[in-house]
Amino acid sequence: MKKRVLAVTMAALMAASLTACGGASNVTTAAVSDTVAADKTEAADGTTGAEADKSSTEATGGKLVMATNAEFPPYEFHDGDKIVGIDVEIAQAIAGELGMELEIEDIAFDSIIPELVSGKADMGLAGITVTDERKQNVDFSDTYAAASQKIIVKEDSKLAGPDELAGVIVGVQLGTTGDIYVSDLEAEGTTVERYNKGFEAVQALSQGKIDAVVIDGEPAKTFVSQIEGLKILEESFTDEEYAIAVKKGNTELLDKINAALKTLRENGTLDEIVAKYITAE
Repeated sequence: MKKRVLAVTMAALMAASLTACGGASNVTTAAVSDTVAADKTEAADGTTGAEADKSSTEATGGKLVMATNAEFPPYEFHDGDKIVGIDVEIAQAIAGELGMELEIEDIAFDSIIPELVSGKADMGLAGITVTDERKQNVDFSDTYAAASQKIIVKEDSKLAGPDELAGVIVGVQLGTTGDIYVSDLEAEGTTVERYNKGFEAVQALSQGKIDAVVIDGEPAKTFVSQIEGLKILEESFTDEEYAIAVKKGNTELLDKINAALKTLRENGTLDEIVAKYITAE
């Protein structure tokens, strides 16, 4: 994406890097900044959006549980004691369309799909790329963002593109598509170092422990803007799309999420949310 991330303070990034983010047992439930109000739009039959979704709301106690990993600016990150970002605001808007209250669970990225499969969370938003492997375990909504995997190196690095990663040490965030794609290079002699948080991989690069980091483009821009001596290679490692994950077979919720996304796209809300965090170059 030819876009530039609005500056995120180093304090927020450091707070994110220090947040507990272990396995599924280390779950942080965070309240969103504002309670999502029920959608009061009148439906064709005269009922409100909240009334139309009454059965779904009652079945879940009126809450829509979002599983995320808040180490991925500008999509989700910590701002003091709040979790904010593009995905968070999209989830809030969807909850509003469904007449429900959003609840956020901040867990390890590779625990999000198991959380959905077990039914402990309703939907996963964390810059999740649609892949055939993930489709075996969860269903995906319509895509809501385009993205790319980028390569971060030191400014004096001789590495110039994806074809030169064979035989070097590459850092990735555990369970991400960067992890999946770079793992294919292990047969070519690449050593893959996996970190629980993307920021930890970038720190390791800055400290000279690894040769490169493969991570999503927008977080890459944020991290490089805050740490001196690093650069992003022009050529992307791969291009991809983000979507919302739900438990496989939960077509009722998936249909409602897709309907909400359609409304948010058509009324300009999605563009407004993205523009709040990302500006065109």
